[in-house]
Amino acid sequence: MKNGGLVYSTNRELDLNKSEKGDYYKQTEFVISVCFEKKGRKGKGVTIIRDFQGSQIELSILAKNIKTCLGIGGSVKNNEILLQGRIQEKIIKILNKEGYKTKKVGG
Repeated sequence: MKNGGLVYSTNRELDLNKSEKGDYYKQTEFVISVCFEKKGRKGKGVTIIRDFQGSQIELSILAKNIKTCLGIGGSVKNNEILLQGRIQEKIIKILNKEGYKTKKVGG
């Protein structure tokens, strides 16, 4: 699909030959923070992945890959990935394997 799946548009000024610049970042251009929090969660701990620079779709795909790989639950909210449990080390290994730079924040 050359045009990103576009089949039909009523926009007469749409230029399909123009390249999309968008907010594209390489995986090595930013550092992802991985932290653990219990505060405000009724004692349940969650691991949070922050500072991802990319589209919401890429973030959702990354979250799904991590959840599938580890067999855990979680969600994507406010441009952050929330995962159940204290699993910072495992997540850092997965992200580094996929080519992302990471840093562990907090306990």
